[in-house]
Amino acid sequence: MSEPAHSPQNRDWNNVDGVSWTFLEREEFVDTYWAVIAPAMEADGLDSTQEKLTHSWVREHDFRPLLYALREYHDTTFGDFWSDDLGLEPEETGYNWATEHERTIEALESFLTSRRERKGLAESSIDTLRYRLNRYVSAYRNENETDDLLTPIARESDVPAYKAVDACWAAFDRLHGDLDGGQTKRRIHLAVSNWYAHLVRRKWAAINPADGLGDEFNWSNGNGGNDADTPCLDAEHVRALYHAATDIEEWLLVLALYAWGLRSGEVARLHTRQFVLDPNDEDVPFIVFEERKNGPGEVSLLYGRGVLEDRLAATADTDEWSGYLFPSPHASRRHISRWTVWNRFGQLSDRAGLPETIDGETPSPKMGRRFWYDAYSSSLDVVLGSLDEISAEQGSASADVVLQNYLSDARARQLRREYM
Repeated sequence: MSEPAHSPQNRDWNNVDGVSWTFLEREEFVDTYWAVIAPAMEADGLDSTQEKLTHSWVREHDFRPLLYALREYHDTTFGDFWSDDLGLEPEETGYNWATEHERTIEALESFLTSRRERKGLAESSIDTLRYRLNRYVSAYRNENETDDLLTPIARESDVPAYKAVDACWAAFDRLHGDLDGGQTKRRIHLAVSNWYAHLVRRKWAAINPADGLGDEFNWSNGNGGNDADTPCLDAEHVRALYHAATDIEEWLLVLALYAWGLRSGEVARLHTRQFVLDPNDEDVPFIVFEERKNGPGEVSLLYGRGVLEDRLAATADTDEWSGYLFPSPHASRRHISRWTVWNRFGQLSDRAGLPETIDGETPSPKMGRRFWYDAYSSSLDVVLGSLDEISAEQGSASADVVLQNYLSDARARQLRREYM
């Protein structure tokens, strides 16, 4: 059998048992897959580029440490790794749930379909919801040694209600011990409780075993991890990052995170077609998103236009350029993954000499949005202050009224851009 095209040549993977999965960096898992997992799948007659691992196959081949390392050390599932990092197309059979129980999967998919079609959630929000549910399913399976989450709560079930509740709470006890952030735990609980409530409404379940569970844990403060407010880098930190950057991609990375306030996944997927650099004369440049976490939207490009235009000019005549600001070095992917954004940010922050922790957290890309919000709100305060005199002369109730009702959106953006 021929060696997979992606298989690295500079590592000795012959001794599979010797792979220290928990010590692998995120991108090393890509090499591991093509060098270790793919050949094992091919030997079993499976297509490593089309078929995702099942839990039964993983157990049979003793690859469970791989899934454990991805989940516990990189906060992801193999299904997300398969599509995001390997750049492979999703299977027609769907998501790689942490259960093989068909009725449970049907119930999970029913809830997501309802959220998509009735609530109108964007696909990115559906992906986030699916991930949170799967974390719970995985914890439930590991804690209760069953991947059947439906039978204990079914209307015709012989299982006493208190036992169904105990099983659910045991899963959250496990999550509470495994996860650090209180906000993450709250969000998983909300997703799970809403799922159970959906099943009760559909008459698939007699009870919601997660109901009231939030009152049992202190996830808003203390040991629960009060992470509702993400720590923020100050201006000196951001300047240090920018000065530590050595090429245009690194400068753009800092700008996208801190000057444009984008999420790491949005940064990874930035494409030239999203940028409107020549709007009408009154407006400022902006970035268009057909789909964001909360639906379509636009982000004003208040800073960094020059660097962006330099990047576009340098690559405009390159035949092989796909138009992505951050193209992937891997032939199987069009753009980098959000985890690559995190890795590149980590390397940059080390060179910039940023503190190891800020308010107890390691510097990370998500601090960029917090910095952007603080800078944006500060600029808005200055803008409002400059309008106080106008509002007094015109007899308006406040500068907010002038900003909202008497200035065009384009003029308001121009003022924010000047001060920001």
